[in-house]
Amino acid sequence: MEKSKVSEMFNNIAPVYDFLNRTLSLGTDRIWRRKLRKMLDVYNPAVILDVATGTGDLAIECTKSGKRKITGVDISEKMLEKGRKKIEKKDLANCIDLRYGDSENLEFESNTFDAVIVGFGVRNFENLEKGLKEMHRVTKPSGNVFILDFSMPRNPVIRTLYRFYFFHILPLAGKMASGDKHAYKYLPESVRHFPQYEQMTSLMTEAGFVNTRYKPLTFGIAVIYSGEASCPAMQFN
Repeated sequence: MEKSKVSEMFNNIAPVYDFLNRTLSLGTDRIWRRKLRKMLDVYNPAVILDVATGTGDLAIECTKSGKRKITGVDISEKMLEKGRKKIEKKDLANCIDLRYGDSENLEFESNTFDAVIVGFGVRNFENLEKGLKEMHRVTKPSGNVFILDFSMPRNPVIRTLYRFYFFHILPLAGKMASGDKHAYKYLPESVRHFPQYEQMTSLMTEAGFVNTRYKPLTFGIAVIYSGEASCPAMQFN
């Protein structure tokens, strides 16, 4: 989807975004973010970029393991506004800085961050390959990337149940709560067409990351993709 439409859509649903995430995922979105944070903790990065940060939930989660400097970027000003209020309420303004930013044209020097994280955002990139390359560019050599997003379960029974919920129940509930008839119809469609599992790790490798891998969560409803930034001599054009 075009960036302008993505921005407009998330601006529209910003007031109810967090509530719907908790409700429609039955709280599992918090569990998934915690799992990503624990994977991140193994490397203990001090300076982190949270791409497509939304209202800052993943950035906030990643402060629970100690003092870190986290910069979050997003193209939805309304989502950022809500995120800043949460950060101020939690007294985390000295740790987290949320700012407007385009994931495909990151306004940071190369080799700036120890780690780059994304929570439920890469599906919304207008150009996924370009966004991954930008994430690689701003990551320090041997730094890490962690990407959390929805996927289609591989188990046939779970997949059938999931598809029914995802394509029928979720869009209706989302429309009733948010008043936006497109946003929660877009979500399942974006998951359906998003590269998953080996396809996604292959794209990450093409962007320059090495040791790419994936970890399915909750029967494959979500997946955490991870990798390491290659050394300068190994970087791809």
